[in-house]
Amino acid sequence: MTAYRLIAPLACTLAVWNSLPALAQTTVKDAWVRGTVAEQKATGAFFSITSPQGGKLVSAASPVAGVVQIHEMKMEGSTMRMGAVAGLDLPAGKAVELKPGGYHVMLMDLKAPMATGQTVELTLVVEGKDGKKETLLVKAPVRALGAAAVEHKH
Repeated sequence: MTAYRLIAPLACTLAVWNSLPALAQTTVKDAWVRGTVAEQKATGAFFSITSPQGGKLVSAASPVAGVVQIHEMKMEGSTMRMGAVAGLDLPAGKAVELKPGGYHVMLMDLKAPMATGQTVELTLVVEGKDGKKETLLVKAPVRALGAAAVEHKH
């Protein structure tokens, strides 16, 4: 009976601890995709991403596009250049903004036009500093082609 009194509370504590959700996971906020015109074959996805422990956004995928890449736009002299990057560093605890004119996820070889109000599924893979990979499923609304980057404030 004495052993039971010692083990039962410990077993309950472990059961509660194991049932808690994983803490400090990477989060994505304010995700959206820019709408397209009928024959347009590429667009961008934008969002804020935060990794509490730090890491790197290493890949992205979406069923709406044949090719999905992490891109950077930057000025080289007087010319704006855009191109794929191998990954995007996520400093521990700091939000990284993927936005028009900067880093973004490029959706290319679109299978259909992106219409306002539609929802696009994105799969993001973040590699932690420990080498473990975390997969994030994001649902991003499509905004009108000329829509502002942020349509609302919380």
